[in-house]
Amino acid sequence: MTFKPSEPMSSKTADPAQGLRSDVVWHKGHVQLADRSRLLRQQPMTVWLTGLSGSGKSTLGFGLERCLVDLGHACFVLDGDNIRHQLNRDLGFSPGDRSENIRRIAEVARLMNDAGLIVVTAFISPYLSDRHLAQEIIGADRFFEVHVAAPITVCEQRDPKGMYKRARSGEIKEFTGVSAPYEAPVSPALVIDTSSAPPQTCISSILSELRAHINHAL
Repeated sequence: MTFKPSEPMSSKTADPAQGLRSDVVWHKGHVQLADRSRLLRQQPMTVWLTGLSGSGKSTLGFGLERCLVDLGHACFVLDGDNIRHQLNRDLGFSPGDRSENIRRIAEVARLMNDAGLIVVTAFISPYLSDRHLAQEIIGADRFFEVHVAAPITVCEQRDPKGMYKRARSGEIKEFTGVSAPYEAPVSPALVIDTSSAPPQTCISSILSELRAHINHAL
């Protein structure tokens, strides 16, 4: 599988200099996205995995990263738990903190895309408005949304971190799917139900659709 390099789709990609503070200046470098695409032989993209806790986002994200690297692509996973250990450790799980969490991640993903990398994010990202903002920040042409749509009953049966049990007992407040809402994507690029297919099959489906999406955008 080859993701072809191309000229940067600047006419469709969000301008990072828009909306900046008036007391700072955006400095443009001498290396363009086209240069990085040719160097890395790939078109940068963000694969945005969204779904309930326990749906399989991290499993698919790291599996997809492994496959892409094995295919010769520069790729990196931004995982929800990992990000909250350091970059976003100051944020809680209130609606406002969740929104700021996603905004920061989208900005990081955009920067990594600008560096020529393929980014895979694995975040619950429960709100439609936050994912729409992420798409605006990253650029619609580089935003590939995948709904990891395992039913909540399956997620609770898995409960790898024991979070649902704690949420049901009232120990954890504002837990998505129990005491906080999850707003499913309206028109994602792909819907994956990890309750009906093994991880490798799901990853193969994402790879296939991702290749078609990138080739269509070229």
